[in-house]
Amino acid sequence: MPKDGSIERVGISEWGTHPCPPEYLCDLLSETVSDCEFTLLEGDDVVDVEAVVTLYHHDAYLDGDLRWVHDIRSGYEDFPVSAYEDEEIILTNSTGVAGDLVGESVVGLVLSLAKGFHRYRDKQAAREWERIPWRRPFEVSGSSACVVGVGELGGSVATRLGVLGMDVVGVDIRPVSGLGLDRVYDAARIQQAVEDARFVVLTTPLTEATRGLVDRDVFDAMRDDAYLINVSRGAIVDQDALVEALENDDIAGAALDVFYDEPLPADAPFWEMEEVIVTPHAAAQAATYGDRIADLLETNLSRLGDGGTLWNRIV
Repeated sequence: MPKDGSIERVGISEWGTHPCPPEYLCDLLSETVSDCEFTLLEGDDVVDVEAVVTLYHHDAYLDGDLRWVHDIRSGYEDFPVSAYEDEEIILTNSTGVAGDLVGESVVGLVLSLAKGFHRYRDKQAAREWERIPWRRPFEVSGSSACVVGVGELGGSVATRLGVLGMDVVGVDIRPVSGLGLDRVYDAARIQQAVEDARFVVLTTPLTEATRGLVDRDVFDAMRDDAYLINVSRGAIVDQDALVEALENDDIAGAALDVFYDEPLPADAPFWEMEEVIVTPHAAAQAATYGDRIADLLETNLSRLGDGGTLWNRIV
């Protein structure tokens, strides 16, 4: 493993503005951390820095003298973990930073789907004063939800749905306690888990075990008045099976924040579906995201300097 000790220079890579501008994070850290220099990187150049804060993996990270790479997301499926381990580069992620933010977004999506708010927004653009059918809206309280993946993110979602008065069950490969769920099913029993749920919410990480987990068999098991909400990764769902289920009214609709291809292509069928809400991978977006990342980085810089264990360490 790399030796412990303070890091004096951290590079922040360019990633656009999602979930916060790198310039903002660089300025914020420069103001709050006095014993370390922070600099914006051009491309994948990592010369003269000991650590990198990034949204994506770059092969250049494995070829230099980096000691630490931090992923500002919770997902790290595109990072070659074994290569980082071979090069003795510490890799951390941001698990736990956005759990409550995504939880709030899921609540908003659940309420929008239940009350049909998205349909009214569509009519607003055309200045149409028209109610949706009177039996279309339904009560959230007393409805049921199945949260697939009840780690920190899924736990946040489950807790908030429970507060709304929903009956919540979970799906996870690990034993889960302390969330107040009535039942937690093993992933092998996902069809049984979803069969009574009005909402199926995907919050599980993307792994080889979860890739394509929600397939035709799962959609066949779901109620025809059920809604799918995906705030995890697009590849967890068999997208062709989802399109078929929506077109055949096998399920009532969906709220999709993540997709196979991002940005979502203009010819994707989801754009035209009345009972589908499309959001641009924005469930974790909030004005406080950069501050949360800065707090995590400041803590880990201190821990690294003291020889302690870094939070959210992957390797």
